[in-house]
Amino acid sequence: MKISTINRQQTGFFSQQQLDMSYNQAVYADFLAQPFSPEVFETQIQRKKATFSDEKRDQLVQALKKQYTGVEIHTTVAANIELLANPNTFTVVTGHQMVAMTGPLYFIYKIAHVIRSTEELKKRYPQYNFVPIFWMASEDHDYDEVKSFHLFNRTITWETDQTGPVGRFEMKDWEPVIAQLTDLFKNHPDSELMSLLDVFKGIDYTEAFRKLVNHLVGRYGVVIVDGDDTVLKHSFLPYMKKEVQEQFSFKAITQTTDELVQRGGKQQIVPREINLFYIEKGVRERLIPIGDQVEIAGKGTYSVTEILEWMERTPEEFSPNVSLRPLYQEVILPNLCYVGGAGEINYWLQLKAVFDQAGVPFPLLQTRNSALWVDKNTAEKMEKLHLTPLDLFKELHLLNKEYLEANASDEVDFSELDKQMEVLKQLLNETTLSIDPSLEAYAAAESVRMEKQLTQVKDRLYKTVKGKHDKDLKTIQQIKEKLFPGNGLQERYTNFFQLNPTGNYSETLDAIVRSTEPFNPDFSIITE
Repeated sequence: MKISTINRQQTGFFSQQQLDMSYNQAVYADFLAQPFSPEVFETQIQRKKATFSDEKRDQLVQALKKQYTGVEIHTTVAANIELLANPNTFTVVTGHQMVAMTGPLYFIYKIAHVIRSTEELKKRYPQYNFVPIFWMASEDHDYDEVKSFHLFNRTITWETDQTGPVGRFEMKDWEPVIAQLTDLFKNHPDSELMSLLDVFKGIDYTEAFRKLVNHLVGRYGVVIVDGDDTVLKHSFLPYMKKEVQEQFSFKAITQTTDELVQRGGKQQIVPREINLFYIEKGVRERLIPIGDQVEIAGKGTYSVTEILEWMERTPEEFSPNVSLRPLYQEVILPNLCYVGGAGEINYWLQLKAVFDQAGVPFPLLQTRNSALWVDKNTAEKMEKLHLTPLDLFKELHLLNKEYLEANASDEVDFSELDKQMEVLKQLLNETTLSIDPSLEAYAAAESVRMEKQLTQVKDRLYKTVKGKHDKDLKTIQQIKEKLFPGNGLQERYTNFFQLNPTGNYSETLDAIVRSTEPFNPDFSIITE
């Protein structure tokens, strides 16, 4: 593997706020615990250590052991779960929606980032332990955002009419998806992918998805956390009560967002007055304050006291939305840093005041690694055409022009023609004026006509030259379309398993993990 990096700004795919959160978090220091750097983890450790009790650690460990019941757990994962009981153990977290078959590539890049981050932190701070965490968004209800993935020019979709939290969906509608995957890899019946599909089973989507992700990355020690858990929700109960009674997150986020926007930042999330849902199988409804009562669509209207008593009895029936989920995460985990996508990190900038009011340490924030995977076949084509990694981020028309200038410069060099045209135009003008000055406009018009005729000739010649190099230009177009589907970043579209046409993915996954530089904010290009 060959690894090269470029500044994110050179890619043209990131906003200024996203660039600042990658390279210069000091710009937003007022909205952070402190700007990210490897050197500030000791301070963050002490903050977290002072607020995260042994009781919380025990609750977390017991909840995780129960969540992993029935899962073939890797010894490294089992060891990391036990380590979480140790007061010198801390986490680095990433999370994502439960996208079908891992969805776009950045799902894998996120997890690779926290794996490598914990490894590097252990080297820098050997007196502490660091555990990589993947947070499953099992309570999310955005089925449309998780149902499809793109693989070998197909869009494969999980079709179901189920509603509510996707983690509670039954697996009954997955057979057509499995059938399509089996068909795509039918020439490799003994591949790793087939083994992965064998474990992708469960009483609900949460159980099956945990098994899938665990089977993929368990050997790296990644611990998967499901927030849809009675014990963990009980730990979060005081904050849910505070939200119902005081609506504190709405006030905090609104004030912070106003300040952020005034500073030129972007509003990523819009808070609700109460940032909680009521959930059950097939149902996810907002808690809406109406006067001194709370309404839940389809359930009824309740007094605040009734809601609080309800929460005490069954905290698992209530769920934080995007405005409170980060707080929930930080309440139940001994976490130091959250790693997220560029847009995802933006909404965390709106949340620090929520943490301050809750008395919970705000984590360090880090933008995940972004990468472009260049397969061996494409790399060979690039080498033949003398294309560099940086060239890939140029517009196609510019790439074509530069290629022709580099490879057909003699054939498309019209400089002498242009020079002679200027001489002819000057001579025409001078001669016309010497004979009859009143014909100056006529001479100018004729000059324009000659210029147009020369342009037509040049265009014809350029097309002829372009035709001679048509094969190479088509190859350039194919490279661009493959690496930048829909003119977007590959990582936001292409599925991980497309990098593994034989269905054996371990070597590719290892390459991605080992190529990840967690403390380098640049964009990576991984070439086979």
